[in-house]
Amino acid sequence: MALSRDEREKFLAQPHVAAFSVDGGAGRAPLTVPIWYQYEADGTVWVMTGRDSRKNRLIEAAGRFSLMVDRLEPTIRYVSVEGPVLESVPATREQLVEISARYLPADKVDAYVDVAWKEHGAQVVVRMRPEHWLSADLGSL
Repeated sequence: MALSRDEREKFLAQPHVAAFSVDGGAGRAPLTVPIWYQYEADGTVWVMTGRDSRKNRLIEAAGRFSLMVDRLEPTIRYVSVEGPVLESVPATREQLVEISARYLPADKVDAYVDVAWKEHGAQVVVRMRPEHWLSADLGSL
């Protein structure tokens, strides 16, 4: 059964790890990788990735990407969104803290951020406004 708008937005706001997909380019399948994401109250989604990464180059070329989040319990449920890139801007340390705190225990955030900020190289935040939604709750099957 498809989820209502409110149900799918609440589900996407939860800290699931998403499957990220973007057009892989000529002769390649879509690039699909797990990724942390943030869902904002205005309905936009953002991800953080390496400025010089293949993922970022493909996002720039395609101008859009998809995220799919799911869970298995207490019921099988998923939400998938796809849409255009609104902006890509240099990431801030504060954004790294925000997204890390969404996924990590509070006592692990500072140490992770310290390492990630130093070791991961220049990062960008890419914002997307979902244009197309797919969602379902398949019950407890």
